[in-house]
Amino acid sequence: MARPWEKSYPPGVSWDAPIASGHVPDLLHDAVRDFPDNPALDFMGRKISYREFGDLSDRFARGLQELGVGPGVHVGLYLPNSPHYQIAFFGVLKAGGTVVNYSPLDAGPTLEHKIDDSATDVMVTVDLAALYPQMAALLARTRLRTLIVGTLAEFSGQPQAVEAGLRASGQLAEVSHDARHATFARLLDNDGGYIRHDVGDPGDALAVLQYTGGTTGLPKGAMMTHRNLVSAANAMWLSSQTHPPVLEQGKERLLAVLPPFHIYALAVNMLMGIRLGAEVVLHTRFDVAAVVRDIAEKRITVFCGVPTMFVALLNAPAGEKIDLSSLKLCNSGGAPLPVEVREAFARFTGCPVGEGWGMTETAACGTFTSPRGPSKAGSCGIPVPGCTIHFVALDDPARTVPLGEKGEICISGPNVMKGYWNNAEATREQQTPDGLLRTGDVGYMDEDGFVFIIDRTKDMLLCGGFNVYPRIIEEAIYEHPAVAECAVIGIPDAYRGQSPKAFVALKPGAQPLTLADLKEFLAERVGKHEMVHALEVIDGLPKTPVGKISKKDLYDREASAVAAGG
Repeated sequence: MARPWEKSYPPGVSWDAPIASGHVPDLLHDAVRDFPDNPALDFMGRKISYREFGDLSDRFARGLQELGVGPGVHVGLYLPNSPHYQIAFFGVLKAGGTVVNYSPLDAGPTLEHKIDDSATDVMVTVDLAALYPQMAALLARTRLRTLIVGTLAEFSGQPQAVEAGLRASGQLAEVSHDARHATFARLLDNDGGYIRHDVGDPGDALAVLQYTGGTTGLPKGAMMTHRNLVSAANAMWLSSQTHPPVLEQGKERLLAVLPPFHIYALAVNMLMGIRLGAEVVLHTRFDVAAVVRDIAEKRITVFCGVPTMFVALLNAPAGEKIDLSSLKLCNSGGAPLPVEVREAFARFTGCPVGEGWGMTETAACGTFTSPRGPSKAGSCGIPVPGCTIHFVALDDPARTVPLGEKGEICISGPNVMKGYWNNAEATREQQTPDGLLRTGDVGYMDEDGFVFIIDRTKDMLLCGGFNVYPRIIEEAIYEHPAVAECAVIGIPDAYRGQSPKAFVALKPGAQPLTLADLKEFLAERVGKHEMVHALEVIDGLPKTPVGKISKKDLYDREASAVAAGG
């Protein structure tokens, strides 16, 4: 089969290179073997070496087994970006169990649905007021039988000071000490001699249940096997193996600000970070000042984020005074990166931003843009090693469209999920007749194998009989010098059916922007059928837990305004 993207691979990267796909704990085992004394995690003033990381996960695995965790048992992680997540993640898998990721920003009913749907029996969290009370309430009314609770202070460099600061600011919760609770420290209080289970074929053995966003109904659990996750980490690693190499094992420092429960962070920050033997600097949240300070002072070489983070860094007041010269690789994912933002960040830092595309169901892996290879403005790159991408007709998933023609992206590869947990019907609906994963993304591939994403099929607007893709309008709006962030949704139009409405957040100090101003600016940048018909300037656009602009919240905002007569 022809693979037009191969000719666009940079020297040293091969599409058909062997991709290791063993069990996920093998990634940590190899890093401990190769870089035992290198720092693995840097958190709140404390560094944990790879040797210590491996030992902590061994001990947590044994502690879990003493609670009855083994093959077939599902353990939930309801955690911030702290060492608890990494230790628990590998501890669960070493114990033979399955990880279920939970978002700390999920509402109670969503958490309850996931617990019931995934058959989660044990949950791991920390004593923060934003997390513990929610899960303690669910312990009382769901199938959960044990809640393991850690403290942020226990893995910090100054435990007493950190705990005192959190308590003084009201961020700590009072934790119960009944029989259904266990402390994180108690599970680590052993010699690490856990029982090693044979979990079977890595291509079939379930490692993680990763729930989708649920924007069109209840969230579905994507079944990620050991092979899915390990092959994704290795495909990302192979994508960086140019001559000369962009990244070198055991020599990189990676700044992790993305929330670990999200598939993008899990794949690029944790799994690929460990595959690199990198020092992973953990931030519990995205704070612009803290990010630019750590990049400069800790000489960060790798930063992966979502478009809104790069926008924020560009608009950071102190950014021009900070030395960002240590950056070797920046990557944006989770949503399309506006061309203007990508170009501005490269000018600002001297480090090009590679854009990749992936989704929950592909372990966040799909396409890549190499800083050593060719790139094209507006493209999310070329297929990663081992992955094949086709485009099918929007009205007939059985028909493949030729290069350059718009269609739905479909993908196959070792990173593609096993299916949806307990939902065979949804699994079938997500596949083409020949078994490719249908992504719901609309775009095309050019003659050089570069993928261009136009929009999501569900985001496509029908305006007066024309298909209108908000991504095209958003790209044009981002060119306006006053715009920091924007998003376009469809609003009801009695004549056209739908019309585009833009939500815009302005840069600090920018002049006011009116609808007439915006229309004048867009007049030569979008088609008449794509012209915005409404504008709302707001302080900041709503975000999903991973930092993507949430169009669902914008649609809800619009519906509320209409209902209120606004």
